[in-house]
Amino acid sequence: MATKLQEREGFAALVMRLRSSGVTNLDLLSAVETTPRTAFTPSHMTPYAYTGRSIPIECGAFMEGADLAIRLVDILKVKPGQRVLEVGTGSGYTAAIMGRIAERVLTVERYRTLADLARKRMADLGLKSVVVRQADGREGLSGEGTFDRILYTVALPEIPRARVEQLVSNGVIMAPLIREGAPPLMVRMTRIGSRFEREDLFEVPYLAVERGLSKAL
Repeated sequence: MATKLQEREGFAALVMRLRSSGVTNLDLLSAVETTPRTAFTPSHMTPYAYTGRSIPIECGAFMEGADLAIRLVDILKVKPGQRVLEVGTGSGYTAAIMGRIAERVLTVERYRTLADLARKRMADLGLKSVVVRQADGREGLSGEGTFDRILYTVALPEIPRARVEQLVSNGVIMAPLIREGAPPLMVRMTRIGSRFEREDLFEVPYLAVERGLSKAL
């Protein structure tokens, strides 16, 4: 288990890297500071919690490096008062960061084990703004209305139409798109009325989305 000193040192080093890469949003950095990343990291991997390396977690999944997780939230431009949908809960760390800023975050995960662990972490941190649900992220979520921001942390061949229809005007959706012979490409799309503006960002290490709910894990 990490000590408070190790936590502070890890956070300080992360902030220095983030600022050098242009991440200066004070609300976001405050959210990072008040959300101990080691609480989401397997105990034997806590020395790497604040590094840029991917960290394996339960169910064959992984946590993206700290730098990438925060950079994605920064690019998504999550703001107070917004409703956010995340597809691919994983450890729950990214949802927790967004939950410190947004009004409500709904995060969905196909693995029951990951969903249960993330739910407990949110409760331990008192993050009532984050709702964790086991669900198939490829499908539309009936009864949930629209979202200001949508973030996928699983790679897709294309962005599902059901998701597009859940985005408000001037809303933003970000998703890694699968490419043949190359790592997935993170794409940002902004909805302006009935049309979308697409921006290709950078390669990301996310795994391809799987169909349905996990029956065993």
